[in-house]
Formats: sequence, structure tokens, C-alpha cells
Amino acid sequence: MIIGLQASKSGKAEGSGCWMIIHIDMDAFYASVEIRDNPALRDKPVIIGGSPQGRGVVSTANYVARKFGVHSAMPAAQAVRLCPHAVFLRPRMEHYVAISQQIREIFFRFTSLVEPLSLDEAFLDVSGCESLFGPAPEIARKIKAALKNEVGLVASAGVAPNKFLAKVASDLEKPDGLVVVPAETIQSFLDPLPIRRVWGIGPQTEKRFNALGVSTVAGIRGLAREQLHREFGANSEHFYRLARGWDSRAVVPEHEAKSVSHENTFPVNVEDPEMLRAWLQELMGQVTVRMRRAQVKGKTVRIKVRFSDFRTITRSETLNELSFETRLIETTAQKLLAKILRESQQPVRLLGAGMANLRVGVPVQQTLFDAEEKQKQSRIDEACDELKQKFGAAAVRTAAALESGVKIHRNPTTEDHKSN
Repeated sequence: MIIGLQASKSGKAEGSGCWMIIHIDMDAFYASVEIRDNPALRDKPVIIGGSPQGRGVVSTANYVARKFGVHSAMPAAQAVRLCPHAVFLRPRMEHYVAISQQIREIFFRFTSLVEPLSLDEAFLDVSGCESLFGPAPEIARKIKAALKNEVGLVASAGVAPNKFLAKVASDLEKPDGLVVVPAETIQSFLDPLPIRRVWGIGPQTEKRFNALGVSTVAGIRGLAREQLHREFGANSEHFYRLARGWDSRAVVPEHEAKSVSHENTFPVNVEDPEMLRAWLQELMGQVTVRMRRAQVKGKTVRIKVRFSDFRTITRSETLNELSFETRLIETTAQKLLAKILRESQQPVRLLGAGMANLRVGVPVQQTLFDAEEKQKQSRIDEACDELKQKFGAAAVRTAAALESGVKIHRNPTTEDHKSN
């Protein structure tokens, strides 16, 4: 579905920015790679993740399996009950990462402003590229065609004036979708959508809106700012702005960030502390790899936990020195998580990890008085980074993450901020 064919050069709502943001999302990425590599799997339900005999979790499922109710983050044992004839495959992360690099290279042909969210999705700012490649919708079509012809995979795309709208658009017509939202059609595009399309509205918040007689984005827009604040407190302004399509965040390439974070929203709330620890380890591992790649060190470790009742807790701890050492940062993050979980027994809806107070271009110190253990950890990090550089970002993974079928996915509500 394409909503409009051409953007108005002058039409621009508050916070909508330029009409030049594309969100690309590979459709059922892991499963699609396996089907591409083994055409005999085509038309069969394919599930990628941990073992259904253990405590494995579904990383992703193709659209055939999804018709049976299978979805990511579902326990594999439940998935096999829903779809007993499915083909279960363990993730081949190093292979997926290598393919993700090919995908990224296609993006960079069209713009240098690429903000990866995970292996299989990214925001692209194509402002200023029209004279080279045509209007933004045409660029999206060319990217989709290149992905299909050169990588053999199908992607969905959303084209809109800002990141929120582009992400919503890319989700609407999967698989192989292309939804375009011109600036002058923003409200007519948003109004009929269910409120769950607004970032931050989960099952519990949806019930609270429903109690007010609100089920669509138009209904949110019909509530006065004061009423929203009474009902939803600190989140009210967020809902007010997104219901009007306002989102002023820029597309931020990794090398320009002064804070780095990854977060994941679980389709099904997670109660198992071991699974949460495995996710946090993977999330923070991704953060530290990005930091070392950019030669950026940080001093403040941050984690965020959003519970099933939508209550959100953030915790941070400042290190004694700037660091991008995985074990030090991850150990600190695990302590913060343990404290939060002791304080609350609620199931977890979202988990995030990040580093702030970054310093760009900080050299790796090799002083005479470095502790032997610290030097050893630095060598381990360097070796792991070398393996990941050669074989892909997930070539080195923990046993806990593999067993849990953890798939790294950065929630698009997370924003990296540009350095000054």
C-alpha cells in the first residue's frame, strides 16, 4: 500500500522534520535467510531459536509459522505445541551478521546517514539525495529491488517525514510492503490506526485508554492535554505529540553518538531472571563492541526496565574511569538489574542497556601500572572484536544467549544523541 505518491515540498507539520526518512525492515530476517539458502523450506513453517526440548525461545518465525500464532520471544516449547510440524533451526548468527553487512553496504550507496537498529532494520536520512537518486519513495523502491536482486531477501519500507511515521509505515503492509506518508496526509494516515501503533502503548496502557473510550489514534488526539496528563502523567506529552505525528529526532550514525544504547521490547512479558540476565549480557555486549569500533569510552552505565504494568525504572552507575571494557561494564549493569529485580517481582516488558558520558577518540591506555587482569581482559576484548570483524558481530556469543535464542533488536524509541 502506498499512501500518496509524492511529498509536498512545503507541507511540514510541527516536529515532522524533512520529508526524507526511510525505515527499512527485513521481513522475517533469520527465517528468510534459511529459506533462501534451502529452497526446500519454502512454504513450510520455519522457526529460528532455542531448542523446544529446553528453555529455548523463538528468535523469529516465517509468515507461515506466524499464522499458527508463533511469534518472537515465545518459549519454543509453546511454539511446538502451536505448530508441531514446524521446522526448528538454531540461529546461525555469524551468517546473519555477514548478510547484514551486505545489506548495510546497499544502504550506504544511497546515503551516509544510516542509523542501524539491529541486524535487520535501519533508519536512512536521504535528505539531499534526490538529485542523485530521485524522490525518497523512488529511493526506497531502488533499495528494495537491490536487496531482492543482490541479497535474495525481501524488505518492507516506510517513507515519511520523521522516524516515528516511517517506522509505523514500514510495519503496515508486511511482507514486501512500501507505505509512503506525505507530509500533508500525516493526520489522515494516523487517525484510523489502533492506539497500539503508538510507541509506548502496551496492553495495560491500552486498557486505560479503552476505559476512556479511546481505541484509535484519532481518539488520543481528541483528548485534551490536561486530561492526558491527569491520566498518564509523565507519558502524556509523549502520547500527545505522537498522536499528531510529531517526532523531531534525527537519524544519527554510530560515529556521531555521545550516548550508545540498545533495548528490546518483548512480545510476551518475561519473568525468568536468567533470561533477563542473558538478554542484558547480549545488549551490553553490542554496546561495548560499538564503542570500541568507534574508539569511544564511557563512564556511566545505564539500564532500563519496563514492567508489565508499564512502570519504567532506570538505573545508572558511574565508573571510576572511562572504559569500553565489556566485562567491567556488563558486570556493573548486571548489579543494577539484580537490584531492580529484587525491588519488584513484576514481569518485564522491555529491557535496555547503554553507556553515557562518552569521550570520542580516547586512546587505549597501556600504562606500566595496569593490572594484569585488566590487560588480560583488554586482550580478550580485542580478540573477540577481531573475530567479530572477520566473521560477523555475533561470531562470539554466550552459551546463555544461544540457549535462549536471544535476538538483538534495538527498539526504535531509543535515541542516540549527536555529539557536540
